[in-house]
Amino acid sequence: MMNGKKVVVVMPAYNAAATLERTLAEVPRDIVDDVILVDDASRDNTIEHARSLGIKCFLHERNWGYGRNQKTCYTEALKLGADVAIMVHPDYQYTPLIIPAMANLATSGLYDVVLASRILGGTALKGGMPGYKYVANRFLTAAQNALMGAKLSEYHTGYRAFTREVLEKLPLWENSDDFVFDNQMLAQSLYFGFNIGEVSCPTKYFDEASSINFKRSCIYGLGCLKTAWDFRMQKWGKAKHAIFDPNGRTLKDPQSGYYSDETAGCASE
Repeated sequence: MMNGKKVVVVMPAYNAAATLERTLAEVPRDIVDDVILVDDASRDNTIEHARSLGIKCFLHERNWGYGRNQKTCYTEALKLGADVAIMVHPDYQYTPLIIPAMANLATSGLYDVVLASRILGGTALKGGMPGYKYVANRFLTAAQNALMGAKLSEYHTGYRAFTREVLEKLPLWENSDDFVFDNQMLAQSLYFGFNIGEVSCPTKYFDEASSINFKRSCIYGLGCLKTAWDFRMQKWGKAKHAIFDPNGRTLKDPQSGYYSDETAGCASE
């Protein structure tokens, strides 16, 4: 608990068996009430390892994609009564040690969304971010800020905290099941008037950390630009897009049958 509110960490996982334990070891359990892992049909033993560590875990029947994984994560966090859900990748690319800072901002009432920015501290390249990804990050962020009227330092971090109100209101089931889900969710947060805060976060790139290849990075980048353009067109009243529809499908709309609860039989925390 923090500031009297329940904090749940969610981990969207894919082939994370090698790094899961290191990531979990840094989660501050004096603040975090529950940890949820959703395994997107990994090819390794991620789900078995998660169970052995006592994590509440869920398994996708097939590889649905990063966006669908998050939809499952947040759905289950809400079922647990989370006031704040913090997404931490179990590949150990982002340290869970800054969870207290993010949780404090999200539970204080100051911000509805909190991003852990790799850009604010100026250490992204020192942490091993590939040069082309850094350049693309800066270009996309500048373009998106211009189109959406925001001043974020980056839109592409995978380390985020969301309040319950955000998770319940955004039409997340209208979003992609792929990587652009992240970007769509931030665009929705801005569109619906939620306050976004940022904290500085170190990052590290290494062989076991997950990363999308150049081709998928290009597809993601184009998707980000399209999302920002759709945002601007909708704001101008020149188009209507489902992801910005206040009556769109939210996490409260039933979408079941594609994953299972694998928690039973896990070791106690």
